Amino acid sequence: MISAERKERIFSQNNACPYCGLTVGELEPRSFSFNSPFGMCKTCNGLGVMLEFDADLVIPDKTKSILEGAIVPWSGRFSAFRHQALRAVGKKFGFDLMTPFDKIKPKHLQIILHGTDNLINFTYRSKSGDSSWKSTDMFEGVLENLQRIFVETDSESKREWLKQFMRDTPCSMCHGKKLKAESLAVKINENGIMDVCGMSIDNCYDFFSSLELTENEQYIARDVLKEIKERLEFLMNVGLNYLTLNRASATLSGGESQRIRLATQIGSNLTGVLYVLDEPTIGLHQRDNARLVKTLNKLRNLGNTVIVVEHDEEVIRSSDWIVDLGPGAGVHGGDIVFEGTINQILKDTKSVTGAYLRKDLQVSLKEKTRNRSGTLVVRGASENNLKHIDVEIPLGLFVSVTGVSGSGKSTLINDILRKSLEIHFYKSNIRAGACKAITGLENIDKVIAIDQLPIGRTPRSNPATYIGAFTPIRELYAATPLSRERGYAPGQFSFNVRDGRCFACDGDGVKQIEMQFLSDVYVRCDECKGKRYNTETLSVLYKAKNISDVLGMTVYEALNFFENVPAIKRKLQTMHDVGLGYIKLGQSSTTLSGGEAQRVKLASELSKRGTGRTLYILDEPTTGLHFADVQKLLDVLNRLVNLGNTVIVIEHNMDVIRNSDWLIDLGPEGGDEGGRVVSTGTPRDISKAPGSYTGKYLKKVLKR
Repeated sequence: MISAERKERIFSQNNACPYCGLTVGELEPRSFSFNSPFGMCKTCNGLGVMLEFDADLVIPDKTKSILEGAIVPWSGRFSAFRHQALRAVGKKFGFDLMTPFDKIKPKHLQIILHGTDNLINFTYRSKSGDSSWKSTDMFEGVLENLQRIFVETDSESKREWLKQFMRDTPCSMCHGKKLKAESLAVKINENGIMDVCGMSIDNCYDFFSSLELTENEQYIARDVLKEIKERLEFLMNVGLNYLTLNRASATLSGGESQRIRLATQIGSNLTGVLYVLDEPTIGLHQRDNARLVKTLNKLRNLGNTVIVVEHDEEVIRSSDWIVDLGPGAGVHGGDIVFEGTINQILKDTKSVTGAYLRKDLQVSLKEKTRNRSGTLVVRGASENNLKHIDVEIPLGLFVSVTGVSGSGKSTLINDILRKSLEIHFYKSNIRAGACKAITGLENIDKVIAIDQLPIGRTPRSNPATYIGAFTPIRELYAATPLSRERGYAPGQFSFNVRDGRCFACDGDGVKQIEMQFLSDVYVRCDECKGKRYNTETLSVLYKAKNISDVLGMTVYEALNFFENVPAIKRKLQTMHDVGLGYIKLGQSSTTLSGGEAQRVKLASELSKRGTGRTLYILDEPTTGLHFADVQKLLDVLNRLVNLGNTVIVIEHNMDVIRNSDWLIDLGPEGGDEGGRVVSTGTPRDISKAPGSYTGKYLKKVLKR
């Protein structure tokens, strides 16, 4: 008989378990790849998530009852039939269809959403009420019914419609880890490969640096560990130490994606390469700029050429050669104003950039002190890395949310605050980030997010249409004597209406030529010569100009042209005030930069007659803006605040931060080490706050 201390154990040389029969193949690198059939979870195909119906999206308004259409996907064509089924379920289990969902008992809600195994007697009546039929069956539940319809339907449009009620949820098999169980069972120091990938890059580097290995194991792993640590160091050197290795690429900002590609290039050790970077400091705190510059210099020192399109002062001062374009923007630019070293541009009198670098010109500091009109409070914010924080946001002020990259700024403002307000005011079916509550909503009447996305995605969309100036312009042309004589309505002067537009190009002014393996090519229309309209429409003149001539005017020219037409002048004036006097009224929206598109949106808001209780949210509004443009942006944002509104910006630009009324500084670090409120107060308060990286740099700029 074998004692308990000497219990017999059975091992296998073929990676097979003699008890459960499980066999594991030879472990290879592909066994740990969720992109390979050898490693991926078979349930979610390596995605880590499953697309499933979400009760909060299916029932967005819990104050409504079933009969009031609370179950949105069930409130359409067959709603009467489904209500009859739910009425029978309610009769059996003791609930009625007039009870609001927030008053329904949890056990009844479970039955409505997920069904029951109990047999239920259903009675259905026709729409006319002259016939009926009965059946006995189980009730499958709202969510299961929708899931079945989604899987079984052949209609792509129906599937797309149903997707608005679905959300990615962690896979029930791998719990979001993407790999099959056999791969996840392989561990080093009690950590599986996906546990390591879930660490921040800082922690991941520490993990591999602190591995306790035998002398033999160190010899075997030396090359692998060296490669891993070097690649992690590249990411740390470009300021991405707060990211996790398994972060989805779709959630990365443009600046983060660019810096990851930059880290990849550094690791390749190529020489003789020309690198072009567009605004690499996007989303980067002042603290991390030095690390980025060091990385760019390392690329240069390898024998490469690095060209950077940038407005950040520290990057400009660190450059070997500067090319300054201008002197203005749009039609007023396009010339080389200066080229040379930093010392030379500091002596140049023609360059506006040089004047700002010398501090002859500076972004002015706001002097007026504003009083808050109320308070908005986010309580218990816990989405992503936020540590269940309470954040008080004063209303009626210009508020900047600051902190190092990855500290939780976008999560707090975009994921929690903006989405919660959109659900509250617009009944949006999006999911907001986790928080206990948001109080003070009665102090505002709407929320508007102003981003740098294009104002339109086709050549037809243009600034004049977006800000609403084109409608009164068309009405003006329709009121001319010739238009009244011919019976032209305002629609005659729209290139979207068949009556007045060029028949050859359908009002585009260009013809699209499809290239089989290349991008489509646009050529000017031969019929209208790019003017968009037919001859009859172009013959109608106002002050000797036709409608096409007006669309070809810059905002500045149009202001003078329509100086006696208040309805048009008022809207164009806002465009001029935000620094867009150089763009053309009919300029295609696809040719506008992100900063220009954002300022067109701001001009549109300024041209409206608001209530003075609007909350505006802007994320990195200074992206792509020169020092002079930052001044114009601040002037516009202050105008919105002076009207009684609240402006919240997520920002790293010190000129914007020091001009704010109130700061909310998050951190102290990024990732797991962030997500806390470091300090709140005026810029001078933050400059004195211990432990605030923002305060450290604010102290310098406030001394100017």
